[in-house]
Amino acid sequence: MQALASGLDRDRFEPFVFSFADGPRRRQLSASGVQVSIGKDLLRCLERLRPHVVHLHRAGWPEPGLLRPLRLTRVPVVVETNVFGRRDPSPQAQIIDRHLFVSHFCASRYAAVEGIDTSGPRYGVLYNPVDTDCYESNTPAQPWGQPIFGRISRADPGKWSHLALDILPLLKRQIPNFIFRVIGGIPEAHEFVRAHGLDEQVQWLDPVESDLELADFYGSVCLLAHANDTGESFGLTIAEAMASGLPVVTHPAAGLRDNAQLELVEHGKTGFVAGTAEEYAEAVARLLMNPDEARAMGQRGRDKARRLFRKQTIVFQVENIYLELLEAKHGPEAVSGLRRDEVQHVER
Repeated sequence: MQALASGLDRDRFEPFVFSFADGPRRRQLSASGVQVSIGKDLLRCLERLRPHVVHLHRAGWPEPGLLRPLRLTRVPVVVETNVFGRRDPSPQAQIIDRHLFVSHFCASRYAAVEGIDTSGPRYGVLYNPVDTDCYESNTPAQPWGQPIFGRISRADPGKWSHLALDILPLLKRQIPNFIFRVIGGIPEAHEFVRAHGLDEQVQWLDPVESDLELADFYGSVCLLAHANDTGESFGLTIAEAMASGLPVVTHPAAGLRDNAQLELVEHGKTGFVAGTAEEYAEAVARLLMNPDEARAMGQRGRDKARRLFRKQTIVFQVENIYLELLEAKHGPEAVSGLRRDEVQHVER
């Protein structure tokens, strides 16, 4: 949401972001010149702004309290980024003109589970935007040839898999001097490291917020070790690591859980997909001990990220969606008659 709102063409759009809760993104949005409102009364905000387009960012499941204000204020166009690929069968959801999934995986699962053809005009896939130019320009040269790898997430147990820990004793047998740099360590991870005598191998790092800080982290390691039992509906950390030139090791999630990480990471090309701790540890060891292969995989990942996730490309696509829907619903004058198209982004 932040990248889309801040990247819109200001000669054609006037972005405004509303959120029910405050956080670090507000400061970053304000710094980019985007107006931000934090509060509980979305209806009053919509009545004041009268936007031409509202773009919702939400999980996808029913939220009548969110959609009712949009219906009451008769917003001309409503676009939804369906972050987790869930369905809202409520009558209120009929006001949504375009459902955008953040991966082809989410669109395919939605179609299979709900029996809905997501190739229709109300649906589409729009990857999350990544500032690939920033990562290419600001990521330091990775320490290829040194046994250093990393992982990054929120310090939330729901973002972890025990696989990220089980590989460490196995890896120590092959590469005793490896360094594992971790942002977002949880208490269980700290305890595992202490219990297995891995304090010299694991470095716990503070959280970061900006793309520049992230670029510094991605430049300090030779691969990203992604492990999350709930999986990824897109996998922003993976996409950022790819944009920084890193190979990625990941694993499948079970059942109908999110598996877009397998859409981003192409096994044997931009990284490895491992099913067990033994396979995962072997993949990490292989990349650490073969820097030329790791560098080549990282470059293929960077090329893919530039091709599919580049912020400027994604923003241009979403701008066209806004204008296409405005014209389709309200005629050419709805677009040509506007000096500035005001777009409201709502974050859930």
